[in-house]
Amino acid sequence: MNSSDKVKLLQKEIDYINDEFLKDDAIYLVSILPDYFFEVDASSTGKYHPKYASGDKGLLRHVKAAVKMAVELLSNPIIEKTYSSRDKDLIVLALIIHDGLKYGKNKTDKYTKFEHPILISNYIKEVRDNLKMTDEDIEKLCSMVASHMGPWNTNNYSNIVLPLPKAPIEKFVHMCDYLASRRFINIDFDSDNNLIDESKFN
Repeated sequence: MNSSDKVKLLQKEIDYINDEFLKDDAIYLVSILPDYFFEVDASSTGKYHPKYASGDKGLLRHVKAAVKMAVELLSNPIIEKTYSSRDKDLIVLALIIHDGLKYGKNKTDKYTKFEHPILISNYIKEVRDNLKMTDEDIEKLCSMVASHMGPWNTNNYSNIVLPLPKAPIEKFVHMCDYLASRRFINIDFDSDNNLIDESKFN
């Protein structure tokens, strides 16, 4: 899959980012994600995500749902005042790429990698010279993706302990990811894997 095709699949989510330099960074980060990210199921076992995140492109739909959760919540008049416009953009970017290396840089195993939050955080740092954002932005972004698993930060099959979300933006990213993985929440997608937004029909 070429870079422009990857970006096209997440263009709507990228367009939620207002700052043009951060939008450029989002385009770059999406373009270097492994091909499998745009093809696989959100859960290797099917246990931890709703039906819309299952099957072909399930992970992509999960990411789109998590971003939509954030955008809706951040437009709420009570919640929106909590975060700066810069932090809102970084939150959206974090959710776009939070599962970007769910199986590692190359998918060689059937199961997702428990340490994937740290893998994507490190990946961002590896390519930081290609990004326009500030060092402070990079640290915030990396802390959000590294801690997105929330309280599920240990695993019986790994000795890695993932960081817990502490800052408000980290907790917000975790909450959106959490909501997008709840099995009782159903979201409809069209044939192009874009959310069907019922609000525009009301």
